[in-house]
Amino acid sequence: MEKLLNEFSVGLFFWQSLIFLALLFLLRKYAWKPILNAVNEREQKIADSLELAEKTKSEMKALHAQNENLLKEARAERDAIVKDARETASKMIEDAKASAKSESEKVLASTRAAIESEKAAAIAELKTQVASFSLEIAEKVVRGELASDDKQKALADKLAGDINLN
Repeated sequence: MEKLLNEFSVGLFFWQSLIFLALLFLLRKYAWKPILNAVNEREQKIADSLELAEKTKSEMKALHAQNENLLKEARAERDAIVKDARETASKMIEDAKASAKSESEKVLASTRAAIESEKAAAIAELKTQVASFSLEIAEKVVRGELASDDKQKALADKLAGDINLN
């Protein structure tokens, strides 16, 4: 280091300074402006990208909120449809029950009427048969009673006496 300090030359310093200033001038004229322009363009692109990112972020928030609203509306609509379907099903069940009850009452009334009709027909037939049996029995009894002439005369006298009394 001492050697460098001892050998200082003003001429060499002058030429090195001149070359440095010339190089600085050339760099400023031809390289500095394009480098600054490139840096400024890059800075602008980064700023635009950040702005676009913020804008996209806000749009995503808006879309998310809109999606949430759509989901809420869809859920409300689904709940309304389910409620309506349940009410319709309940009404259909009640109508079916009422219809079945009405039909069962009609069938029951029809069956009762048929039973009453058959019962009346059976009673009438039974009365007819009882009357027929009674006549047959009476005929057999009367034949048995009137099998002899004495019994026929006694019966005729009794009937004649009953007619006279009345």
